[in-house]
Amino acid sequence: MAKHMAKHMTQDSGKKKGQNYLHGAAILTAGVIIMKILGFFYKIPLGNILGDEGYSMFMGAYSIYFIFFTLATAGLPVALSRLVAEADANGRARQEQKLFRVALVTFTVLGLLFASIMFFFPRWLAAVYLENPDAAPSVRAMAPAILLVCMVSAYRGYCQGNGNMLPTTVDEVLEVLFKVVAGLVIAVLVLRAKAGKPDALPMGSAGAIFGVSVGSAVSLLYMVLYKRRHYDVLAASYTAGVRDPHDVPEDDDKVDSALTIVKNIFSIGVPIALGACIMALLNSVDSKLCMNRLQSAAGFNYQQAKVLYGVYGKAQTLFNLPAAFITPLTISIVPAISSALAIGDKRSAGKVSEDSMRISALVSVPMGVGLAVLAKPIMDTLYPGSHPAGPGLLGVMGIASFFVCILLMENAILQASGKEKLTMVTLIVGGLVKILINWFLVARREINIYGAPVGTLVSYLVMAVMNYVFMWRCLDYRPRLLRCFAGPVLSSAVMGVTAWAIFGLLARVLGHGRFATLLAMAAAILAAVAVYLAAAIFSRSVTREDMRLIPGGEKIAKILRMR
Repeated sequence: MAKHMAKHMTQDSGKKKGQNYLHGAAILTAGVIIMKILGFFYKIPLGNILGDEGYSMFMGAYSIYFIFFTLATAGLPVALSRLVAEADANGRARQEQKLFRVALVTFTVLGLLFASIMFFFPRWLAAVYLENPDAAPSVRAMAPAILLVCMVSAYRGYCQGNGNMLPTTVDEVLEVLFKVVAGLVIAVLVLRAKAGKPDALPMGSAGAIFGVSVGSAVSLLYMVLYKRRHYDVLAASYTAGVRDPHDVPEDDDKVDSALTIVKNIFSIGVPIALGACIMALLNSVDSKLCMNRLQSAAGFNYQQAKVLYGVYGKAQTLFNLPAAFITPLTISIVPAISSALAIGDKRSAGKVSEDSMRISALVSVPMGVGLAVLAKPIMDTLYPGSHPAGPGLLGVMGIASFFVCILLMENAILQASGKEKLTMVTLIVGGLVKILINWFLVARREINIYGAPVGTLVSYLVMAVMNYVFMWRCLDYRPRLLRCFAGPVLSSAVMGVTAWAIFGLLARVLGHGRFATLLAMAAAILAAVAVYLAAAIFSRSVTREDMRLIPGGEKIAKILRMR
């Protein structure tokens, strides 16, 4: 009964109910910014340390890891977050605690299974699946990470379901920090020790990738300590104003059986995981098909194919940047929409959905335009000496990044609304489109690796359109596209022209050296950001109401005189 529950609603309870979904997203986004800065000091130097050939091994192994990672952690933590949010909205605190315990055991078992596959069968995965046998040591080095990350995801899902995004943010930053330090140090040490030996690059790549396991170990330690400090005392029921926590019915003090909880987690999580796994498979399909078709059909040898795929992997690192800033919002809206629907508030669920789509466009459109317009100076500055195909690859992928972000947001809305099976259908179709385009375009010698980003662009466009059709047909609330996209697209167009003009002018004045290119690019980016913010405020793409929902937003709105 509720009267026997400890009323533990202080800050130490860990239940940050003051965090609305945008506040929580802002906290996660702050963490993303820090992680991306740290990532800049990881993948970019690593790409230069390993070179195009060595980086192809790193990217191939990472694509294998990402499949297992997605299967184990993409859907199940979302399911846990949704179930915890529903229990929380209805005041079932004991149910929340049991949900976590059962989820932790379930996720650990899955982690052991996938880690065993990576550890005992690395050669088969690298040689047969990736057609890049040199990636085998890197695949094995990733095995401990998948187990640790699976366990961490149970802690993160529990906190997110309670609307508390702070521990996830701190945890992710710690994970990346230790991954960067350990990965780079180990890679350099291994390459020095193996200098001149034929296995230098494969072992150097494995050393770099082992940093992920180190970071994951630190991540798990932090979450265990956080849970013990903030959630060991059974929290009083949070009811979102639905009922007095002291008047909770006897039924709410009961908990579901472990079998029922496992079934609920899997019924929600498996379709999400399978769907998300298709996105991970797109990366491995890129690796397998590109390596295969470049050699068997386009006429390149193994060495040339590795170089082409390596520079494509470098472009992918930048292509994934916009999505990283959208993911925090998708994490935040799932419990927000689920909680609203649990108490029958469809109007609030609809508002969260539309606002999140609009904010997603505000972030992703300018980033995609920036990558496309400044593709050449970005690649030339960050990866000097790489294959000249890099800028062209990034230009196409910059456009594709927008559709990736929209797809992620649509997936989150459908998943939070109980329509997770539809996202799986969408992703299967998109995956087939990607495979077909890769198969035919990469095989043409005059197109070669350029076919891969074209396949990415078309596949994500198809998936985004399909998801919106599902939303239109299946949900009582759905975002209005014109309201979501008109302002960001127009503002980004003005921004893109500004960046192109300023960079072109300064490049002529300063020259084309690496430092001169960096200065011209930095000036173009600063001017473009200023122009975009002014255009977004003028077009009311972002409003004072939006700013009130983020930490310190009201003060910023006053300074900018927003309406």
